[in-house]
Amino acid sequence: MTEIRPVPVDHSDAHGLLEEYFALRASIFPGGTYRTVFPEAATFTEPAGVFVVLYDDDEPVGCGGIRRLADGPHGPRYEVKHLYVCDAGRGRGWGRMLLADLETRAAAHGAAEMVLDTHHTLDAAGALYARSGYEQIDPYNDNANATRWYAKALGA
Repeated sequence: MTEIRPVPVDHSDAHGLLEEYFALRASIFPGGTYRTVFPEAATFTEPAGVFVVLYDDDEPVGCGGIRRLADGPHGPRYEVKHLYVCDAGRGRGWGRMLLADLETRAAAHGAAEMVLDTHHTLDAAGALYARSGYEQIDPYNDNANATRWYAKALGA
């Protein structure tokens, strides 16, 4: 049975998944210049944000978080960060499940818009975002690991 639970970003399950995610990103990042930054716990602690782990039969298999940003053109804005599903979980709809959960949590906190950044080499991620209603936008940050930025209005 799969279940999504909020956990502190520094919890051992979350940290283990983030280590996998960052190692994978660094191994495939063009030019070997991927910058790894483990998030501070306060970034994903309510009301500033939340971090969740997806469990399959109590085994941590995916994660992601949202954090509050300054208001955007549509009002309150949250950013999706570190959306990751382990290799064995790919193709099972778990990425979409995590993304939908994070959108629901952001909406419950009054978010009018979700934003995220990614890299153009992450084809599956880009396809997930497009299928989920995200549209490409101009950069809203200076993330050196990103080449594409997306947004989605919530509640529309």
